[in-house]
Amino acid sequence: MKRSAGKWSVVVALAWFVCAVAQAAEVRAWLDRNNMQLGESVTLNVEVSGDTHVAQPELNGLRQDFELLGTQSSTSVNMINGQTTSKVLWAIGLQPKHAGTLVIPALDIAGQQTKPLDLAVQPASPAGKSGDDVFIEIVADPRSPYVQQQIRFTVKMYFALNFSDGALDDPLADGLVVRRLGQDAYYAADVGGRRYRVWERRYALVPEKSGTLSLPPIAFRGHAIDPGDVNSFFSRGRAVSARSEAITFDVQPRPAASGTDAWLPAHALALTADGADAQTSAHVGEPLTLTLHLKGQGLGFEQLPELKLPKIDGADIYPDKAVTQNHDDGEWLYGERERKFAIVPNRPGTLTIPALNMGWWDTAHDRAETAELASLTLDVLPSAVSVSRSAAPAVEVGTGTASPKSASSVVSPDAASEAAMWRTFAFVAILLWVATLAAWTGWLLKQRTRSPVGQQPDRPETSTRAMRAACRAAIQAHDWPAASRSLLAWARSCGVPARTLGGLVAQISDPQQAAAFSALDRACYGVQPPSPDLAQQVDAALSKELALGTRNVDRREAVLPDLYPVNR
Repeated sequence: MKRSAGKWSVVVALAWFVCAVAQAAEVRAWLDRNNMQLGESVTLNVEVSGDTHVAQPELNGLRQDFELLGTQSSTSVNMINGQTTSKVLWAIGLQPKHAGTLVIPALDIAGQQTKPLDLAVQPASPAGKSGDDVFIEIVADPRSPYVQQQIRFTVKMYFALNFSDGALDDPLADGLVVRRLGQDAYYAADVGGRRYRVWERRYALVPEKSGTLSLPPIAFRGHAIDPGDVNSFFSRGRAVSARSEAITFDVQPRPAASGTDAWLPAHALALTADGADAQTSAHVGEPLTLTLHLKGQGLGFEQLPELKLPKIDGADIYPDKAVTQNHDDGEWLYGERERKFAIVPNRPGTLTIPALNMGWWDTAHDRAETAELASLTLDVLPSAVSVSRSAAPAVEVGTGTASPKSASSVVSPDAASEAAMWRTFAFVAILLWVATLAAWTGWLLKQRTRSPVGQQPDRPETSTRAMRAACRAAIQAHDWPAASRSLLAWARSCGVPARTLGGLVAQISDPQQAAAFSALDRACYGVQPPSPDLAQQVDAALSKELALGTRNVDRREAVLPDLYPVNR
């Protein structure tokens, strides 16, 4: 017994370990920006998902290269589709101590490690504007771009005031396409021994023509509040403005070495395909889907060429509508194109999808490059329908040997005779149908001529009994609407042209039958519930034939006038 208990303890411990591993917390770290100048601050974000009861990470390893400015933490819990997820986030303010490429080391937290992060710290900007309450700085790269190449353009506004309002201009110039990248960033920086807050905004600028491009100054206009002036809190404050320096770009034309294809000056470009490979099974008449993807870093999708496939020998091509999008990572613009192609083989054998080549200009290394897709070869099998029809080989008899023959040489005479036979059958069937229709029409005309004018045709007694039986069955089931319909059908079979129970009651001379049918009418459409003996009352009225005649009804007793008044 003790040995068995020990085994169960091991099993429970293993199960607990597996569950603990499955629910292990996930950690990640990132910086709010990867490039900065010395004197500015940056925020290191550390996030733990799945476990909010973890201690703050140890930060002593950062003190060699950074000043720790403080840490803020927040916890969030979300419930989606019955599943609860929790996260804890630490925001750590850092200020580099020196310029260069600094490394944020891996942090140990929740039994796991974050990935190391690189931070590029540029030397501090000249302190020529230090001491100003507000000034604007511009960073542009490159200053001599190619036409249609992205320029990474950053506007930084340094301010040591409290603003009540303000607006910062966007860059604007003729022949320049401007796109804002990411969200605005806010942080602190030391410039010339003075502490500033920084408002940073990034753009992608794309020149549309070569030559000299002049960009006017970027301006800021707002109102500042003086904390020492009590009256400033009740007004917009004093007007404050700042302007950056004008900047000039020397836009280069397209180089001759770029060829004659579409001009694609990109930091990176990728052409990929999926949906079909060498192991894909192909049959005649069955479509294959090939999806082409084109993604350019530093290009908008409008600059990317349309994705096309060349003609393929042995197949038909049906392109789908292209899907396009633009997105950015706060520094680069990314344009993407995607398009699906349905390739339908039209004959068995070998199918080759030709290689695709797209030339582009690598702006990072200033050289021509080519994005390539290798050719794809597929084995195309006959269609499944053709294989099933030709599964049994035809055999030629009479030469003393059996040899397979094609379907066109052996089956065609039989097919012709079979087609002729089916045409004969179809002709005979049409004649029989016409003869049947003529006989039926003659019988109907003969039956109509036998019946005198104004005389009701004979009705089988079995039909009348069936209608009365259906009415009684509905009465026993207390299905008053069904009983009403069966009663009216029975009355019409007896020659009474009544469309409603009220019209039927008006033509019955027997007070007992009239009272029973009136009570049935009230049960169908009245507000009050029917009497308990309604079923017996109506069943008794159905036990005898309809007593036809006109009753003497006092018209003054009617609450409502007749819907169909009788002319007297």
